[in-house]
Amino acid sequence: MYRYAVTRGDERVASGLASAPQVRQGRRAPAPCVAFGAPRPRRVALAAAVLAIACAATLAQLPVAGVALGGARAAAGYGGTLEPPAKVPFAARGGVRYAYVVGARRGEKLRLLDRRGRVVRQGRADDFGSLIFRELAPGRYRVVRAPGRSPRTVSLRILRPGDNPPPSFYRRIRLHEGLNYVRMRDGIELAMTVRLPPGKTLADGPLPTVVEYSGYQVAAPHDLLSALAGALTGGPGGVNDPLAPSTSTAVGSVIAPLLGFATVSVQMRGSGCSGGDFDLFDLPTTYDGYDAIETVAAQPWVKDGKVGMVGISFSGISQLFVAGTRPPHLAAIAPLSVTDDLYEGTGYPGGIFNSGFAQRWVEERQRDAEPAPYGGQPYARELVRRGDQNCARNQLLRLQTQDALALQQRTPFRDPRIFGQRSPGAWLQRARVPIFLVGQFQDEQTGGHFPEALNTISRRKRVWITLQNGTHVDSLSPSVITRWVEFLKLYVADEVPRIPDQVLALGGVLYRVLADAPAAPLEQSRFAAYTSVASARSAFERDPRVRVLMENGAGPWGPGSLGAPWELAFDRWPPREAVATALYFRPAGGLGAKPRSASAFAYRSDPTARPMRTLPGASEADAWKPQPPYDWRPLPPRNAVAFMTAPLPRDTVVAGPGSVDLWLRSAARDTDIQVTLTEVRPDGNEVYVQNGWLRASHRHLDRRRSSVLDPRPTHLERDAAPLPRGRWALVRVPLWPVAHVFRAGSRIRIVVSAPGGDRPSWEFQTIERGKTVNKIALGGRLASRVVLAVVRGKGAGGHPLPAAGALRGQPVRRWVAAGNGG
Repeated sequence: MYRYAVTRGDERVASGLASAPQVRQGRRAPAPCVAFGAPRPRRVALAAAVLAIACAATLAQLPVAGVALGGARAAAGYGGTLEPPAKVPFAARGGVRYAYVVGARRGEKLRLLDRRGRVVRQGRADDFGSLIFRELAPGRYRVVRAPGRSPRTVSLRILRPGDNPPPSFYRRIRLHEGLNYVRMRDGIELAMTVRLPPGKTLADGPLPTVVEYSGYQVAAPHDLLSALAGALTGGPGGVNDPLAPSTSTAVGSVIAPLLGFATVSVQMRGSGCSGGDFDLFDLPTTYDGYDAIETVAAQPWVKDGKVGMVGISFSGISQLFVAGTRPPHLAAIAPLSVTDDLYEGTGYPGGIFNSGFAQRWVEERQRDAEPAPYGGQPYARELVRRGDQNCARNQLLRLQTQDALALQQRTPFRDPRIFGQRSPGAWLQRARVPIFLVGQFQDEQTGGHFPEALNTISRRKRVWITLQNGTHVDSLSPSVITRWVEFLKLYVADEVPRIPDQVLALGGVLYRVLADAPAAPLEQSRFAAYTSVASARSAFERDPRVRVLMENGAGPWGPGSLGAPWELAFDRWPPREAVATALYFRPAGGLGAKPRSASAFAYRSDPTARPMRTLPGASEADAWKPQPPYDWRPLPPRNAVAFMTAPLPRDTVVAGPGSVDLWLRSAARDTDIQVTLTEVRPDGNEVYVQNGWLRASHRHLDRRRSSVLDPRPTHLERDAAPLPRGRWALVRVPLWPVAHVFRAGSRIRIVVSAPGGDRPSWEFQTIERGKTVNKIALGGRLASRVVLAVVRGKGAGGHPLPAAGALRGQPVRRWVAAGNGG
């Protein structure tokens, strides 16, 4: 059984027990230290780690029936007429720029009238008797039904962004340990699960508290750590229980409680047991985050009446939106592995649809949004099956979920109506709280475009940014995690930072499980011996605003290990020390400081010349291993042009975005371009560094935001233009931000080709069919070039050249000359 409650204002409208594990209001029983047999070695290590933490912290062994590892599973398809999961009376409500109806009859015609009586929207109720009207101007409206229906009309108000409820709206709500259902400003209920530190109850408050806000299976009521222990030891638990949160939410559901924080796991609308429809980061979803923060902060057991936000990936990106709404009681955010832009950063790099990871991810979210019990997330299906009427009622708007892929693919251009409100980087600019942000330049999932949002915020006080080479999970590496804890302790908990000894002792084991990789030792806080929070905070604030962890994977812990052996420090990003340095394309594949006489070289743009992904057929997690099985092939000579410097006389540090300025003449009116920056080492190995992409018709730049180092295409349909027939056109391809040291004796190389073949998980829905011939002009008046952000006076500082393949997120291959010699 599990306990639940639904609160509407100061009224508890439903509460009771349902058939799932009960979370008691009181001290939990100690977890049994279960003996285990002989599972695989990796599982032995994880089981030992989990059990050691569980026994030391007296975690309860919940009576789970099994555990769903690795996130929510896709539900089976359904079709035909569906019966509503619950029956409700007719109701219509307004929210931020939208309105919804529930409780109508299937197929009933509904009209939305403005204050003048004009019909502004109309439609028919779906199988569940629901309908949503979108993109509405703020103001008063009426929903009108057919004659004979009761009620005939319902009045409602459409809210503006920032029409926030008064503080009394949040103070009336009371959350208890376990699963709660809480109404937002528009009446939609969100599932929220309160998770406490080991051995604590709400009576032990006030407790430092964080929120994890996600569309993954985050509010499932089981304890993830106990469930993992059961799954790996053969004890109470297994691998099929739908009531455990997904492991992708472990930052909030496991790590934060072990560090002494209460976590409130907030389920995004349209997913799991939350109400509403799923619309990725639309305005209602963003302002739900505001309401969630204010609701949690108003709880009497929350320390200082303020909360922080934590999470990686989905629950990292959500923090950027929520912080932009400026909840008064948000203390700080700590986002990990994020994107800055759903269009250019991940969905349409360079205006080319990402038909690999981005498409798969959206498809998974669409399946998660299916209504329980027909589909959706496992815990919602299970709770509805067991009779949870709140979860059942919250499925009623699910058939109104829009087809996100269809919306995205309706146009290849950046539609401000779709992407304007869904830009994480734009919302981040509005944030006014302390920020600790971490990301990887080669992130195989969200991508490395995110530093483009950091220019302004990196100059603010109480903003700390950590950048490094690596993969999606590397933001949790030992080089980062201790400072992440310090930040949360200082700016959320208001405590002197100290990492519990049992967590420190198990760091190496947990990193083996996370990425199947060795790792640097997990270190105690630098401030653990301090006696004053103020002095610890003052010392922390003397840290550089921007840490760039260099050569993650090349430390003494083994090739590909989690941890950076050295770092660079800057006071902003991009570094003010970076100088725009132009290198011109030359005949015979040369690359140098001065252009040569005019010439040109052509290549045939063929995306089928090699596999689209460097980890074809592998799981997403294979990229996290110390030595992923990359298949990073050189391009056939006729399918690329490449340009390479002479051996460098000294170490050259590049830190920032870049620009590949191509004078292009194409046989087609449009073409897709990929540029690749690599290091060709003295030993003949070529190391991947970074990419950039652009559809040539999208070459029009936002001149206000662009610079010599950072071209910013608008990607607007009105700015699109075909290439001129038979004439040269300047096409500036953005080279995404990166930090890398090119060693003395190495060569800097730029490759120009069709999209694909360089990334582990990304694929491209390119217009190329292997027939387009593109010609690049070299020298003279049409001098194609690359412009790099070179940091003068910096080098590797005596750190040895990494072993081939050691750098995380950066595959290696043997250098093969392109057709033009570069």
